[in-house]
Amino acid sequence: MGSKFHAFMFPWFGFGHMTAFLHLANKLAEKGHKITFLLPKKALKQLEPLNLFPECIVFHTLTIPSVDGLPDGAETTADIPITLGGFLASAMDRTRGQVEEAVRLACVAISFVPGRSPDELTVPPPDYPSSKVLLRGQETNFLSFLSYPFGDGVTFYERIMTGLVKCDVISIRTCQEIEGKFCDFIEREFQRKVLLTGPMLPEPDNIKPLEDRWHQWLSRFEPGSVVYCSLGSQIILEKEEFQELCLGIELTGLPFIVAVKPPKGASTIQEALPEGFEDRVKERGVVWGEWVQQPLILAHPSIGCFVSHCGFGSMWESLLNDCQIVFIPHLGEQIFNTRLMSEELEVSVEVKREETGWFSKEKISGAVRSVMDKDTELGNLVRRNHAKLKESLLSSGIISGYVNKYVEALEKLV
Repeated sequence: MGSKFHAFMFPWFGFGHMTAFLHLANKLAEKGHKITFLLPKKALKQLEPLNLFPECIVFHTLTIPSVDGLPDGAETTADIPITLGGFLASAMDRTRGQVEEAVRLACVAISFVPGRSPDELTVPPPDYPSSKVLLRGQETNFLSFLSYPFGDGVTFYERIMTGLVKCDVISIRTCQEIEGKFCDFIEREFQRKVLLTGPMLPEPDNIKPLEDRWHQWLSRFEPGSVVYCSLGSQIILEKEEFQELCLGIELTGLPFIVAVKPPKGASTIQEALPEGFEDRVKERGVVWGEWVQQPLILAHPSIGCFVSHCGFGSMWESLLNDCQIVFIPHLGEQIFNTRLMSEELEVSVEVKREETGWFSKEKISGAVRSVMDKDTELGNLVRRNHAKLKESLLSSGIISGYVNKYVEALEKLV
């Protein structure tokens, strides 16, 4: 039995990050370790139900200071458009005194990357095929976020690199089977031990049932026939982009759920929909502007295709379900996730962009149909590869084995 320790967790104030950390906290608490979890007050209500070991995991709420440029009351990424993330980072920096008080007794610093491995922040190894993505002209635009201000006097790149260089251990939410070459490269490049946690998704037994409204609606359709589209909690589309997305999903001719935030300038989804759209799709389609239980929707037998932005959580959720996978990436991390899934693993397809940088309704519809139409060569290829990878990941003991090895390694460090 390894020594018990007290872990302090201070994730980025995005719910995808905070929930990933909390799933990890539950795994540590299950082994008898104590965790102090630092988070903004506004996030407490949403995260408390996910705490499976309240006797071991203590939430320590932080008061988020005001920052010029950050809307009043904004505490998480769900409160702001993604363009204001740098101001939220500044607010997070200014909780330093509160954090120092909470972690005064902490003695081991661990850098945990709750998204993908930070390969987009360094030069990929020459023998890794995905290095080709850095050489494509239009994609270099998606790397510009690395130079954006992200906090007080620091860029996004500088913040991440400082953490990787100065930490004792690098912890990454991934598997060797998915990103082993990059994890090995990170370990060599930074001369730090890299510990892998596995996907860090909630246990099925600890998830509430699917809301009745969605269960009833989805059950009207044949197994594997419904398209579910979600672009994450941070992406807010322009009205024209939003309408093109809706029209593209409509063009597939398949039943669908589109779960996205209202576009810029609109207070509701309904006021932004294309003319005549609701009447045309009322029997087979829903566009929803609020939060939904994505893992449970994906697990419903009627879902046949998942269209997403390829954020890291959505990437894992798509891999561990049976649906076909279509990606519309928006940001640097999502671009790399998509290349990994579509070009290296060949388990998904990407919606190709127009010269304008956006995508057309025809490209959206075409990508979905390419994997949903029966007996297409591409559809069968990604279906076979997906099924094989899912079987490998879910085979007995693999995911739990990552967690056990991870906890054992931390116990030895302490």
